[in-house]
Amino acid sequence: MDSLTQYIRLYDEHAATICSHAPEALNRLRPHALARLAAARFPRKGDESYPAISIDELFAPDFGLNINRMAMPVDMTATMHCGVPNISTLLGVVVGDTFRPSTSLERNMPEGVTFCSLARAAEIHPEIIEKYYGRLASGRNAAADLNTLLAQDGVFIHIAAGTVVDRPLQLINIFNSTAPFMASRRVLVVVEQGADARMLVCDHTQERNVPCLSNQAVEVFIGENARFDWYDLEESSDDTSRVSQLFVDQQAHSRFSLNGTTLMAGRTRNNYFIDHSGPSCSTRLTGMAVGMADQVVDNFTCVGHHFPECKSEQIFKYILDDNSQGSFYGTVIVDEAARFTDARQTNRNILASADARMYTRPRLEINCDEVKCSHGATVGQLDANALFYMRSRGIPEAEAKMMLMQAFMSDVIDTVEIDALRTRLHQLVERRLSGEAARCADCKI
Repeated sequence: MDSLTQYIRLYDEHAATICSHAPEALNRLRPHALARLAAARFPRKGDESYPAISIDELFAPDFGLNINRMAMPVDMTATMHCGVPNISTLLGVVVGDTFRPSTSLERNMPEGVTFCSLARAAEIHPEIIEKYYGRLASGRNAAADLNTLLAQDGVFIHIAAGTVVDRPLQLINIFNSTAPFMASRRVLVVVEQGADARMLVCDHTQERNVPCLSNQAVEVFIGENARFDWYDLEESSDDTSRVSQLFVDQQAHSRFSLNGTTLMAGRTRNNYFIDHSGPSCSTRLTGMAVGMADQVVDNFTCVGHHFPECKSEQIFKYILDDNSQGSFYGTVIVDEAARFTDARQTNRNILASADARMYTRPRLEINCDEVKCSHGATVGQLDANALFYMRSRGIPEAEAKMMLMQAFMSDVIDTVEIDALRTRLHQLVERRLSGEAARCADCKI
């Protein structure tokens, strides 16, 4: 029995319980997801765009699921700094797969902002849930369909038209299970016309040496002339795996920016699907990973240019040491109607050991002549001449290597437009490169 079959059987056995704890808006999509999964399989290592990781193996262990919605203990009255000082956020927490709003969030919710559970949103904004939930994730791949099949709740963020949110929203995902556990995390974000918001998402694991798997699907809708930034920071554990899907639909003249950072994790697969559904959209995708030990970090991007005069930029960088592996598979699709597209894609990688491995394949699919597109990838080691120069000036070799690797990551970190977060990322990368587990030591729950 493959790993997908075991979850289909689990759903068949517990369908009534799963549906009884979920709103109708989530339940109505389950039969369609189940039908697609019956004819699907999880990708395996060696499949197209999966050179370093097997999704089938990630789901193979016998993980527990919180089907009965048991409350997981967490002290929400305690402070949570999440390693980012001097930053004031509107904070929500997901414990396992259950959303918990902080007291400050409920007290300080700005006008025009809704930040709550999907179950609550189905009560207060049923028309929005009905219109948007599942539109982008349904049928994209087996992991997304499995999320739709098993998700019983999730996170809902709505920014009303014209609302400018002056503080970042923050979502902290936490595993605190003492037994192997899988969480089906679902997020729906709707940023209406002319709105402006930023989102910081942090992944942490409290219990070390406990296998956990996050199967996450995020759907983001960005209206005309709206802007939305998504900052994603993964600092979990060696025994935590993550399959994360981010689906973004951009309307005319909208702007979307992503910064995805993987510092501490076991095996990670991030899928980013961005579609331009109107002219003059702007997209910037940046990401970085520091891999050590047997860590695997796999990023897949697909940006679809479907209308004229849209821009996209992708910059992904990896530093891989020990036996770690990385993969970047990036695709830019330019439709025949997408004249005057400006698309750039770059992947740069440093292998700090002889046993580290990097797989990279940037790809352009251009069906229009009037475009400006470029892509490139490099895999190498630290600049020997620069290292020799620094050592000749009295800088110890270890310190010189650290400085060069920090400089290598700087242009990715500097795309972060939250000052405190940008400063903190520089510190976390330095700690990780020095061999520390760059986890959130300041998190108090």
